[in-house]
Amino acid sequence: MIKHLEDKIKLNRLLNLGTDLNRIHDPDALMERILKEARDFCSADAGSIYIAEKNHLLISYIQNDTLSENKVVYKEHHVPIDNFSIAGYCAKTGEIVLLNDVSDIGSDLPFKFNSDFDEMTGYKTKSILSIPMKGSLDRVIGVLQIINPLKNNTVSGIFTEEDTKTLLHFAGIAAVALQKAQLTKSIILKMIQMAELHDPSETGAHVHRVSAYSTELYIAWAVKNNISPEEIDRNKDILKLVAMVHDIGKVAISDLILKKPGKLTDEEYEIMKKHTVFGAKMFEEEHSEFDQAAREVILNHHERWDGNGYPGLCPAPDYESDKKTQGKKGKEIPLFGRIVSIADVFDALSSKRCYKDPWPHEKVIDFLKENSGKMFDPELIEIFIDNIDIMNSISQKFR
Repeated sequence: MIKHLEDKIKLNRLLNLGTDLNRIHDPDALMERILKEARDFCSADAGSIYIAEKNHLLISYIQNDTLSENKVVYKEHHVPIDNFSIAGYCAKTGEIVLLNDVSDIGSDLPFKFNSDFDEMTGYKTKSILSIPMKGSLDRVIGVLQIINPLKNNTVSGIFTEEDTKTLLHFAGIAAVALQKAQLTKSIILKMIQMAELHDPSETGAHVHRVSAYSTELYIAWAVKNNISPEEIDRNKDILKLVAMVHDIGKVAISDLILKKPGKLTDEEYEIMKKHTVFGAKMFEEEHSEFDQAAREVILNHHERWDGNGYPGLCPAPDYESDKKTQGKKGKEIPLFGRIVSIADVFDALSSKRCYKDPWPHEKVIDFLKENSGKMFDPELIEIFIDNIDIMNSISQKFR
């Protein structure tokens, strides 16, 4: 009777989870939730998600309670899709791999356990359950792997056949949601690629970096300000994507201005400023939180903390007007706009553009510090610099 009730509760939880997962727009935020829920279902200490890219698996998310790790992997690490690693074998064959003692893998199996991570961190991997995540046409789009089941909060249990069945069902739900999120992101990236044809500075790498910088800065700010984990998850999911479209309005600006190698004239600069209102107009009909946040970021990421930014239009811009307006000041500028402003400037100064070489890292940091309280929110600048190692890792990933 009790077992039947537990199974019913678990089934209802899986059904409700499918609805929740489909509400998440960003693939990284979705993978975080998928991995956390998978570990909770099977009481696992650690886990990772691998995403299939051509003939490799990219480790995209890791969680490890023992090592207090719970993060997107910004350093690239690929595993070949072949028979020689556990995850690679799972992806290549589409088969489940259940190993309750990785030190005793039978000689009939082609793969071996790679102990490099354990040796580097001192962690002890004992049990692994790897499940292929299959999308449309039964194609493997990734591998969901959980590690070391817990019993009474210690690594002493084993993964059971029931765990395998539960996780297999869960992986199917997760794969559908992940493909949907990947499609949303793909559409946004195609918009960016259109802008890239028009503006050589608005590259896919640039928008990925600005997006990742912005997300990490928001998370650090939110934790410092005691924002609830639920609100953090919801907001970072939205911000990750809307930061990518911060300059989408540049598609309406002439090539003669966008691609000019020298300094813009005053008249040209006034035209360039309009990219904020052109972009915001694309999201004027707010059908979702994404539309609202995208409009907020596009319209406000060139405002300055001291009020000397642009376009200063609040709350509803007059898109057809040439009238100059006073910029917003301080916390009149929405939070997402203040965050993306820092991320965008940091990347612009750190990167080569048609009109400039990249600045040295120290000079970029000095610029941020000097403009704290002028261009930028001083609290956010302090947090950004405190997390500069993470920002540098992002820069390396999205070269």
